[in-house]
Amino acid sequence: MLVVFGAAFAATRLPLAGAGTVASKPVAHDQQPTASDIVIPVAGIARERLKPAFDQARAGHVHHALDIMAPRGTPVLAAVDGTIRKLFTSRGGGITIYEFDNDEQHVYYYAHLDRYADELREGMRVTRGMLIGYVGTTGNAPAGTPHLHFAIERLTPAKRWWEGDAIDPYPILMDRGVTLSAPVSTSLAAE
Repeated sequence: MLVVFGAAFAATRLPLAGAGTVASKPVAHDQQPTASDIVIPVAGIARERLKPAFDQARAGHVHHALDIMAPRGTPVLAAVDGTIRKLFTSRGGGITIYEFDNDEQHVYYYAHLDRYADELREGMRVTRGMLIGYVGTTGNAPAGTPHLHFAIERLTPAKRWWEGDAIDPYPILMDRGVTLSAPVSTSLAAE
């Protein structure tokens, strides 16, 4: 069953994992994330450029995601601290990443990637702002419209990467989104 969380969820906070995963090397960025922030998962994209699309109709389904437009090859960044649970290629999403947060309460879905970061593997720990992939048009994305399809779901008790209750990422990113102009680290570590 798919549950839609609207304005009521926007007032709540998604937990962000604490420190202790991978040391990051600071590079130029627009803001330093705090413990309650979430990184806008495309480098250089400010909140003002985001457009709500969660409830938009798509071919045979509701979108339940946010499309973040950016040039092909723009770095895709981990939105939260967590673990890469699944690297997957599908007809609809193309090259995709499923990331669980540290508490395994939410799964973050990154789709239509051009490619993964070179060292990215399932089971790797990532920190907010780390490079995990690049914007593209794989799957059913129009070839002339590179973007990141970004979704958040609350995991069910079974903790399956493909199964969760959809949460609108737009109000979360508008409330607590931090823009980074470049990845905070390119180092990846195995769990």
